[in-house]
Order: sequence, then C-alpha cells, then structure tokens
Amino acid sequence: MASIILNKNNFFNNLDIIAKHTKAKDKIALVLKDNAYGHGLLEMASMAQEYGIKKCVVQTEKEALLVESFFEYLLVLADIPSVMSDKIHYTINDLHTIHNFPAGTKVELKVDTGMHRNGVKTEELYTAFARIKEQELILGAVFTHHRSADELTSEWFWQKEKFKNVKTQTRELAEIFGFAPLRFHSCNSAALFRESAFDEDMSRVGIAAYGCMDLPEALAVEGFKPVLSLQASKISSRFLKKGERVGYGGTYEMAHDGIVSNYNFGYGDGFLRRVSNNYKTQQNVPLVGRISMDNSSFISDEEELLIFENASYVAAFAGTISYEILTSLKSELKREIV
Repeated sequence: MASIILNKNNFFNNLDIIAKHTKAKDKIALVLKDNAYGHGLLEMASMAQEYGIKKCVVQTEKEALLVESFFEYLLVLADIPSVMSDKIHYTINDLHTIHNFPAGTKVELKVDTGMHRNGVKTEELYTAFARIKEQELILGAVFTHHRSADELTSEWFWQKEKFKNVKTQTRELAEIFGFAPLRFHSCNSAALFRESAFDEDMSRVGIAAYGCMDLPEALAVEGFKPVLSLQASKISSRFLKKGERVGYGGTYEMAHDGIVSNYNFGYGDGFLRRVSNNYKTQQNVPLVGRISMDNSSFISDEEELLIFENASYVAAFAGTISYEILTSLKSELKREIV
C-alpha cells in the first residue's frame, strides 16, 4: 500500500499566512472534516495543536469526539448530539430539525444567504429564534457559507451584504429572546482572502491550510505550499517490447522497448481511474494502461515513486478539483509527518 507524507513546515507556513490575514491564531477554525481533507484527522489535529490552533470544524459528532482533546472549541456541521460536551457546538441547518436537539445543546444557527443548500431562510429567523428558545438550546453563533467566493464574480459582494443584514437582525433577536451576545462567521478559505480587513469572530479555513487553494489569477494568494504528497512502492517490473500492451484491455501500447513497473497505489486506495493513460508524475514519469484496484503501471524502474506532491496537479489531469483528489485517499493509507 502506498504512503502519504505530511510536511509540517509547509502546514505551518500556510497557517502563518492565514494568521497574518485573520490577525490572530485564535480566529482560525481549521476544517478537519472528511479525514482532514484526506490528510488524516488525528495527524492534522496534532500538528494544529502544536501550532496553537484552538478551534476546529468537523462534519460529524464522531469526528469531534476523536479530536476533542486537541481543541477548546469544535463545530459539528451536520449531526445531532448523542453526548453532551462543553466544547462541542452543533449546527442548526433547517428550521424543522430544531426539535431534534436535546435541551442544553450548544448550537450555532446557519443562515442561507444565497448558497441554497443548508441553513434557515432569512424570513425564518424570528421563528428559528423562538424555537431555539422554546427547546432550551444555547445559541452561541450565527453563520453562513459563500457559494462563489473562489470565482471572479459580484456574488461574493451581495452575499456579504446580505449577511451583514442578518447580523443586524439576529443581534436584535438575541436581545428579544434573552440570548448572550452572538458570534458571527462566514469566511471559508477563498472568502477570507477576499476580505481586505477581516473583522469576524473566526474563519473556517480548509483548503488554504492544506496548500491547495486554486483561485483565478486576479484573486490568487501567493506563498501557500501543499502539505500532502504521495509515494508508492514497486511491486514488480518487466521488460516490454515495442508493440506489447499493458493492463486491463491492453489500452496502452508500448511505443518503444522499455521497463514497466507496477506500484502499490490504485483506485482502491483513491487514485482516480479516469486518469488512466493520461497522467505523468511531476517528475515526468508516464502512467501506462488502466489504473487497477491495487496497483498502477509506470514506465519506471524506481523502487519508490513519487506519484504526486500537489493534489492540484493531479486534479488538472482528472478534470476535477483538488478536494476530490485529497478526500478520495483512503484512511488506511499510512501517513507520516516529516
């Protein structure tokens, strides 16, 4: 099985850039959902704690409980609590689910300001506050999510303005219903760097921290470095003659005599099959034939092969985004911090 290398220096470099923009480490909430974007939940939580990150965002309660000891604050994006923790906060994504949260749960209200995916509608805010109060929940924050912060359009501006109005409304509602002063957050990685003067309580930072944020040239941010690279070991080698074919279906025909080796990384490990016959490593080593479940063939005789050191590079071959490349990597892969 292939192995993943996590570069601590690159991770800390990325956090330095983010902290400079948020003006404080304490305003960084590291997004660790989906096995920390494929990097490894516990590995990234450990490094984040070492750097001084005190907040994180996860998808499920299970993830939160696994890394609870590393952080002072954890936000669960999509789950209902089965245990009570003073550190863990849960997201209300829909008006009709409020009754599912046990009394005393720390919650944060998500508001739909244009994404039209999760969150209560702006016209439902009064009803949401009334139901949260009736359910005896502890409301700590209101937040939203930008749909186009990574695109060069005007949508980020009008969504930001809409959330500004939500802040005004919900501050008034917090007073009416007797809640403590609210916190607010709206920025993901791309949105954070659209802000010239960040002034919210925290930013939910994911892909920027992992060094694979792809933005249009006009919005690009310099200095980020990929944290994750992937290395595979040779399983076998053979000398093939010109005209011989490789792999399932024989879809690759050797143009010249040469050595082809199999390496222990396939689609069962997260290597997207769609790049079969259409990929070269960043060291210009060509992939040949179809990617198999547990191995892939390259024109190489190296004992260890660096499959990639930047997920964005692979994504360009696959016609997808770095997020999919990273989160496809199986949790069983060995991860080593260097």
